[in-house]
Amino acid sequence: QERLVESGGGLVQPGGSLRLSCAASGIQFNIYKMGWYRQAPGKQRELVAQITTSGRTTLVDSVKDRFTMSRDNTKDTIYLQMNSLRAEDTAVYYCNAQFLTVTLWGQGTQVTVSS
Repeated sequence: QERLVESGGGLVQPGGSLRLSCAASGIQFNIYKMGWYRQAPGKQRELVAQITTSGRTTLVDSVKDRFTMSRDNTKDTIYLQMNSLRAEDTAVYYCNAQFLTVTLWGQGTQVTVSS
């Protein structure tokens, strides 16, 4: 059974940090391009960051100076290190896996940035 499980979300003050994790199971992890998406209340889901099978990362402009994405193929896990968090980063963060026509999603983890 293919499965993606996110963890690490929570409530943090502006300027704080969080590290999200997404553990994959039931897939050949190293052949999947992985991504982090987020969806804020009343908004569409948007791409935050992606990492290729070779480890090349792409981050959207709004986070590229604050967030870092990585993957550990020995643990079938990806990470999103989020620093200098802002209120506008508040959203449900989803893990995504893509290989050819296969797309998988996790259940999401809530990140709330508030004082």
